[in-house]
Amino acid sequence: MAFETKPQTGALFANKVKKHPKAPDYQGDLLIDVNQMEVVNGMMKIKLAGWKKQSASGIMFLSIAVDTYKPKEQQPKTQENEDEDVPF
Repeated sequence: MAFETKPQTGALFANKVKKHPKAPDYQGDLLIDVNQMEVVNGMMKIKLAGWKKQSASGIMFLSIAVDTYKPKEQQPKTQENEDEDVPF
């Protein structure tokens, strides 16, 4: 079964044949849904996460994914919120 790239994921495989010293050590693809990304002043910052994995045929690779996690904004505590904690 061939490696299938899913949206917001990709993989980097070791470059087995380097034809010159400046050739990359790893190559691969990343499929990004740009509709889910925020563009500011014509630029897009993409945070990636990676995991070392081994394919069914034993080839080691780096599995990558676009990190879309956004923590919830913490609301400042107000007097009203503090009163909710009082049991009476």
